[in-house]
Amino acid sequence: MKKMKGEKGFTLISVLIAVAVLGLVAVIFAGGISTASKAVFVDDVKVTAESLAKSQLEYTKQEAYITAPDYGEATYAKIADIPDGYSIRSINLEGDTVSDIIGVPWDSENGMPEIIDKGLQRIVLVIRHGDDPDVITLEGFKVAR
Repeated sequence: MKKMKGEKGFTLISVLIAVAVLGLVAVIFAGGISTASKAVFVDDVKVTAESLAKSQLEYTKQEAYITAPDYGEATYAKIADIPDGYSIRSINLEGDTVSDIIGVPWDSENGMPEIIDKGLQRIVLVIRHGDDPDVITLEGFKVAR
């Protein structure tokens, strides 16, 4: 084909610049999609952890009250069907995270652990996912009926 007088075409440089700009836009778009999918995953982990913590706390509240020995704590059962990768733990009398579900006798007036169980126990649940640090911590109280 012959170029006609006054007809303009694209130069190789202008085509390369356009391709580079389109490539840059594609990289930025892909980065945004990646960030969004990671945010959705993190949110899903948090929602599942919160649901597990609430379910465990309600399950523990429905169990029969176990009177803790003096200077001790009560141990309760865990819920069944914990999703893979998640673990439910609690905080014991010394403030350590343990794999059991622990009820610590509690003095509500002073907001401190009680030496003798007087019918109120504090339960602090810690949900973990994989090797991540604690995803959520939930505190509740169990009352003797």
